[in-house]
Amino acid sequence: MRAIHPSMDTFPLHRVPLTRPFIWLAEGWDGLMHSPGASLAYGVIISFLGALILAYQQHPLYVGLALTAFLVVGPVITAGVCELSRCRDHGAQCDFQRSLEVVTRNRERLFQFACVLATIAIAGIAIAGLFLLASGDSVAPSLNSTVWGDVLDRLSPHQLTAYATTFLVICAIVFALSVVSVPMIIDRHVTPRVAMRTSARAFLRDFPAMILWALIIVALVAFGFGTRLWGMILVVPLLGHATWYAYRDIVEEA
Repeated sequence: MRAIHPSMDTFPLHRVPLTRPFIWLAEGWDGLMHSPGASLAYGVIISFLGALILAYQQHPLYVGLALTAFLVVGPVITAGVCELSRCRDHGAQCDFQRSLEVVTRNRERLFQFACVLATIAIAGIAIAGLFLLASGDSVAPSLNSTVWGDVLDRLSPHQLTAYATTFLVICAIVFALSVVSVPMIIDRHVTPRVAMRTSARAFLRDFPAMILWALIIVALVAFGFGTRLWGMILVVPLLGHATWYAYRDIVEEA
């Protein structure tokens, strides 16, 4: 595990070619196969939590809260999976229980990072609600009407546009701030501010490759949801391992 001086807040970055995200995905699959039991355990946790959250109802505000909750839990899950790949790179043995230790060691920084992501989500949802109120529309359909029905049938065009736009903006900001943040926090013990700044620099520097990486993530997550969250058991650890290899390619050795 690297020891970084607290005053260090700028890291040199490697340029990555457009097609590099496919290599990260392949390496992520290799990492998953190297420790399948521990990796898939993280996927089961996310799938189970997602099923509990989304089975209740589909009200937009409730879905927004679920998204916020995921942004809080996500860095913890990613940290655990990244630790599996980090240990492998360093020739160390690592199982599910040991991978959880990285969360304990970095709990304060991971919590701060998760709070930033959650704040972005809450602010975006609040802005969308204020926009709807200012335009004379209601914030969302009634709670009762969305419990058993399809929420898309009950959203007005303004509501659908506002929430869809908000969701895309939140996803774009979160992605830009998260490209290498979690592996940097657990590997180099940097602050969330430094990790997010480095991620944003990487996002802007290699924009074409980052867009391709984002599209791959969207496709895999869509597959996960399209399989009623069963696919997320595989997708979550695959992306977690791939995130470690993306970080290893992008951020130069200190």
